Amino acid sequence: MALESFMVQLGTPAPEFTLPSVGGEKVSLDSFGGEPALLVMFLSNHCPYVRHVERGLGAVTAELRSQGLASLAICSNDIGNYPDDDAEHLRQQARRARFEFPYLIDESQDVARAYHAACTPDLFLYDADRRLAYRGEFDAARPGNAKPVDGATLRAAFELVLAGRPVPEPHTPSIGCGIKWKPGSEPR
Repeated sequence: MALESFMVQLGTPAPEFTLPSVGGEKVSLDSFGGEPALLVMFLSNHCPYVRHVERGLGAVTAELRSQGLASLAICSNDIGNYPDDDAEHLRQQARRARFEFPYLIDESQDVARAYHAACTPDLFLYDADRRLAYRGEFDAARPGNAKPVDGATLRAAFELVLAGRPVPEPHTPSIGCGIKWKPGSEPR
């Protein structure tokens, strides 16, 4: 069942985290200190919405990195019930999609709850002060709608953040597979 982003209030500070990457190293919010913008993406391997845009995410984030965009992805799904989202499958996805950013595993699902992530993909763009500047879709592409996977919405938001300007609302929510919560872990 497809869900939309929870549209967290703009200006909200990025929650702290320290998580293992699919390569085993620990990564924290403090690992991204000096970049003028930080993109936190909640992704998964099995979701057709993510699969539809994953190569575009890899290409656009690699391109914007040289302009000051730091990126990371987090998978918070219950791997007990969704084994395609375990570390090995996420490593395969990162290779397939050419992700050049850390891909983290949120086994406790605490980070997803702290960020108010609802679906995969779910994107949160923070400014240099790590205040939420944009949340929502990567672009208008969805499985089956024939729109280009070009990251147009994210690109426009990033350009405004880089220029120190607000990203005007309304922001279009991301749409994707709901995060697969462990029984009893669902946000309240």
